[in-house]
Amino acid sequence: MKKKLGCDGPEAPFFPKFVAGSLSGALGTLVGNPFDVLKTKGMTNTQTAVPMFQMVQHLYSQQGLTGFYRGFSANVYRACVLNGTKMSCYDQIKGWILAQTNWTRKDLRCQTSSALGAGFFMSLATAPFDMVRTTLMNQPTEQKIYKGFIDASFKIMRTTGPLGFYRGFLPMWGRFAPQATLQLVIYDNLLIKCGFESI
Repeated sequence: MKKKLGCDGPEAPFFPKFVAGSLSGALGTLVGNPFDVLKTKGMTNTQTAVPMFQMVQHLYSQQGLTGFYRGFSANVYRACVLNGTKMSCYDQIKGWILAQTNWTRKDLRCQTSSALGAGFFMSLATAPFDMVRTTLMNQPTEQKIYKGFIDASFKIMRTTGPLGFYRGFLPMWGRFAPQATLQLVIYDNLLIKCGFESI
């Protein structure tokens, strides 16, 4: 994506990098949304453990294929913001570190510091989308409380205020920081080992 948008160099501006990461996230959501819906349903079902195959059958019989794409609008916005922020911040922070230190882009210290920073900004940018997405996916099937992403956003804002979008921020950052660090550092080093340029 970065090459297609002409922003794969270290001096490339922030916005095209963000767009490249966002497009990657949107494509991933097309494939991942059904699994996200099933995961959310499995996590919120506290009555009895339901096997995944049974959940798939039940969801399909109740709502058809569209049931697997509940909350898709919120999920695709979230994925665009998450991946756009993660990839562009990782690249941008690397640039700042290079300007302040004698580390290289391939230096593990540079990669780890950049990934930790990217994880923080990713959590900050994604938390509101995560809240809306979870709210949409958890609404009862027999009673539609929210018309979509914008309606759910306004209702959350009205009932809990702006800070309501950041409920659970610390656990979210606690999850994203190590996840982003492992993911980006491993991916970066795999690229180098395979003869490609690092991010």
